[in-house]
Amino acid sequence: MDESMKNLTTQAFVGLVQLVVLLAVLLFLPAWSINYWKAWVFLLVFGVSVFLITVYFLRKDPELIQSRLKVGPVAEQQTSQKVIQALASIFFILPFVTASLDHRFGWSSVPTWIVLLGDVLVALGLYVVFLVFRENTFTSATIEVQDEQKVISTGPYALIRHPMYSGAFIMLLGIPLALGSWWAIIFVFLLFAAIVWRLLEEEKFLSKNLSGYTNYRQKVRYRLIPYIW
Repeated sequence: MDESMKNLTTQAFVGLVQLVVLLAVLLFLPAWSINYWKAWVFLLVFGVSVFLITVYFLRKDPELIQSRLKVGPVAEQQTSQKVIQALASIFFILPFVTASLDHRFGWSSVPTWIVLLGDVLVALGLYVVFLVFRENTFTSATIEVQDEQKVISTGPYALIRHPMYSGAFIMLLGIPLALGSWWAIIFVFLLFAAIVWRLLEEEKFLSKNLSGYTNYRQKVRYRLIPYIW
């Protein structure tokens, strides 16, 4: 393994550990307890899934991992996307804090089978994201057009134009269920709204800057949900 690959591997796994630690803090600190089995199961499902995805693409497509490391409002080039990403970052944190407080004060009573269904949705959503990454090496974490980028219309892209966001929606819907909180769903829907806003802005950008994307939009009519929208 050359030095650049070692650095990329280190960056990827350090980023993963930092994310899992952040989620653990958001889940256990407001709850003021580590006696929260739903949070432990969620962290295991999420952490293992992302770890496996990272290992796969470090071997098969390290350039994709490199592009995915540039993330967040600062990494975006467009002002509108900086605003959207800032809001999305806040909305991403709120479901975890809400679920943690919900656990602490007992606001929700969620059946165990729904909690486990939530974990399944988290894993399923991440699997959809994996399929998207495997199909489209240009799936950057920021909205941009890379050198030699082309329109991808195969695999999940043959059904909907933004399958990665569809996978993210499945995962995000599973999070409050996996954490046993009905109240946290409110903030997930706020995050959904931010993602839809980002999606619409992204389509405008790609139509203007990516050759063939307008024709692709005419061919594949649905954005997120086949036969619906």
